[in-house]
Amino acid sequence: MDSALTLIGLPIALGIIMLGLGLGLTIADFRRVAQHPRAAVIALVCQVLVLPALCFCLVLAFDLAPELAVGMMLLAASPGGTTANLYSHLFGGHVALNITLTAINSVLAVFTLPILVNLSAAYFLPDGRSIGLQFDKMVQVFAIVLVPVAIGMLIRARLPHVAELLNRPVRILSVVVLVAVIAGAVLGERENIADYFVSVGLAVLAFNLLSLAIGYGVPRLAGVERSAATAAGFEIGIHNSTLAITIALSPALLNSTQMAIPGAVYGIVMFFTAAAFGYLVTRVGARSATLQP
Repeated sequence: MDSALTLIGLPIALGIIMLGLGLGLTIADFRRVAQHPRAAVIALVCQVLVLPALCFCLVLAFDLAPELAVGMMLLAASPGGTTANLYSHLFGGHVALNITLTAINSVLAVFTLPILVNLSAAYFLPDGRSIGLQFDKMVQVFAIVLVPVAIGMLIRARLPHVAELLNRPVRILSVVVLVAVIAGAVLGERENIADYFVSVGLAVLAFNLLSLAIGYGVPRLAGVERSAATAAGFEIGIHNSTLAITIALSPALLNSTQMAIPGAVYGIVMFFTAAAFGYLVTRVGARSATLQP
């Protein structure tokens, strides 16, 4: 789980993917987010308050070992990852909303993640291990999200014909890169996957599925339109497992392989559950469009 693919290759690959997302965005997309803030506010409340409470209940329900319990809470406290932006792009979500939420969540997580992890460690661990405010980790997430997108948007604004030509090939390349990362992650951890899933698999799967359902269902119940709800579903349902693994494994932070296991399992499970969720939402949207007069 601490291989070069996970800790270096995945962020680089996702950064390249974000460049492709930027090719399809304009400043007007972000203005529309500001004009309709309901989806953003609902998603942030779910991310910061609802999901940690849900995760805590799941940890108690599954009676996880203390280190695994803290690892689950660390995962819940991690902001949405750039993978959420890619899935939203592929399945018709409001990508500008995703990018906005990821940026805001990354800033909030500078404060909320240490607080939540420290409280969890104090509750579950006998030695009360703690971490401080890790600004450099959050800056990395912020940069991976914003810098490539800004470059892509700049190309679209200055060279629209080039952006138009690149848009479809880059989208196809994004899928290829994503599949390659999934395959590499699974192959790299093939000797440990069984043990990981036995220890925490059901809890991770339940958390992931409930997060996707809450992320999409709550905004829809509040009257948010489908593309924005889809974006919120991916943003809330796909956490930055790479960040959670890095914090758990880092000798300067938690220095615990056990705490990294939930993030490692989640990093594999989320690719498949997110694809199924995107397919389901797309089918529901297509059916609704067909039934409308």
